Amino acid sequence: MRLVFAGTPAVAVPALAAIAASSHDLIAVVTRPDAPAGRGRRLVRSPVGAWADERGVEVLTPRRPREPEFLDRLTALAPDCAPVVAYGALVPPVALAVPTHGWLNLHFSLLPAWRGAAPVQHAVLHGDEVTGASVFQLEEGLDTGPVYGTVTDEIAPTDTAGDLLERLAHSGAQLLVAVLDAIAAGTARAVPQPGDGVSLAPKLTVEDAQLRWGDPAFAVDRRVRACTPAPGAWTTWRDERVKLGPVRPVPDGPDLKPGELLVERNRLLAGTASVPVALGEVRAAGKKAMPAADWARGARVTTGEFLR
Repeated sequence: MRLVFAGTPAVAVPALAAIAASSHDLIAVVTRPDAPAGRGRRLVRSPVGAWADERGVEVLTPRRPREPEFLDRLTALAPDCAPVVAYGALVPPVALAVPTHGWLNLHFSLLPAWRGAAPVQHAVLHGDEVTGASVFQLEEGLDTGPVYGTVTDEIAPTDTAGDLLERLAHSGAQLLVAVLDAIAAGTARAVPQPGDGVSLAPKLTVEDAQLRWGDPAFAVDRRVRACTPAPGAWTTWRDERVKLGPVRPVPDGPDLKPGELLVERNRLLAGTASVPVALGEVRAAGKKAMPAADWARGARVTTGEFLR
């Protein structure tokens, strides 16, 4: 089939590469416009756009997918299908109608669970034991279309959102190609999503990433892992914001008040509403991340101080 791929961040590149290596014909990619990045705020191509540039694949960067120029070019390309992975813009009905088989979205959850922008983060945050990826028919509703196929993955107790998303990006890429193969062969069947079991996964904000030391240790642990690598879990110490990497609950640890610090030779503990947690990496503003014990020595943290 003739395919136009839509995607933007690095997590979409495994699917793009898998499609390019398949029997299908990748004729163009659609990605978000170049955006300012870095200290110099230079315009930078998206990872999907950069991948396509390096391989001589046509790149379309509409500010909005309803622009007449984009719709004209999409129509002229005459794609059979448009696979989508984390494109980052709403595709209007007029564009959805162009490919013969519509647009297929690779979504990183087992739909109808965790519809929205941050399914992996919410799965980790809420303590799900199993998640996965789904390929479904894109329509006007928020991740509501019928599902062609799924793949599952167990969430390990130490998985960060970044770890899990990396795995799903690769297993989901193979699922997407398998669905495209089935559509080309005429054997694919989309199943409507059930009406129950729906949950929403809005983007996690910086405010969501602030740790609540009055929560039990398991909830603190989940919030840190859900916000790693982005937006980055944080707390305040001496009225300054510091970011924290994954923590480890210490079931046999000492009795500490929520946020209370205990400085030991090789570890730094912080109290929660249940057992304390051992801090992993700490990154102070303008500094590199370092092991918590090293940060405590360098910053001269004292036992009895509090994280807020």
